[in-house]
Amino acid sequence: MNPSETRDGQAVDYGKAGPTAVRMLLGARLRKLREAAGVSREDAGYAIRSSESKISRLELGRTGCKLRDVSDLLDLYRVGDGERATLLAMAGSANAPGWWQQYGDAVPGWFAPYLGLEQAAEVIRCYEVQFVPGLLQTADYARAVFQIEAADDPGPSIEQQVSVRMRRQRVLHRPGPPRLWAVIDEAALRRPIGGASVARAQLEHLIEMAGLSHVSIQVAPFSAGGRAVASGPITVLRFPEAELPDVVYLERHATAVYLSKPAERLYYRNILNRLVTEASPAADTEAVLRRILRET
Repeated sequence: MNPSETRDGQAVDYGKAGPTAVRMLLGARLRKLREAAGVSREDAGYAIRSSESKISRLELGRTGCKLRDVSDLLDLYRVGDGERATLLAMAGSANAPGWWQQYGDAVPGWFAPYLGLEQAAEVIRCYEVQFVPGLLQTADYARAVFQIEAADDPGPSIEQQVSVRMRRQRVLHRPGPPRLWAVIDEAALRRPIGGASVARAQLEHLIEMAGLSHVSIQVAPFSAGGRAVASGPITVLRFPEAELPDVVYLERHATAVYLSKPAERLYYRNILNRLVTEASPAADTEAVLRRILRET
């Protein structure tokens, strides 16, 4: 059963949002209901035989939820039958497994939440300084990247990791794909990852992807200076559901940080806006890539 409701005369099907987004939507609604009922997180935690921290994680959409716990919270908040049915259906949908779970160790725990968010996003904005963004990599380029990482920290099968990366990219080719807006530092494009032939094929792939109506690629040239480089890689995800705030994703070696506070969102949104201004216009991207291709 897909959880749905009617808003402003339009049917809203939350089941299409994917389990991660549904968890976030459910958590946000439970927080509003708790606050409206004047119940503290500590008391809510007690009602479900758990803790204040569990309620906090639940309301942020960072943990799965048992139907019994959601039902007990709805009793505590005195929620009516109509909304109760919708929220319980959402709780069931929120626990659905994501496609990435079949890949086991190839998807580290810190990265799994991002995959759910990426699949649910309406707009994906990113800046990359070292590598081509994962959504735009060829299989050979991705394989070379994982081989570099494996030299420092041998882990899951490289072929499994490549499969995950290629599976991620389907989001750009599905009906109603998200809009991808990527700024790539020129250094990443000139770095011969995997050797000259792999690097050239990657540049050709970027030219092809830049031709898609929902993909915008800009190159941050060396002439932009060092201000952009100091920021490191950044991804900001925006969702079609108005209730969900943007999420800032900062990936570092073998870990990641997820930020959603208003001040944090504003700070990184401003950085991306500055990068877009400093980078070459998207209309010039094909010419820039072909010049780099000739020089590679």
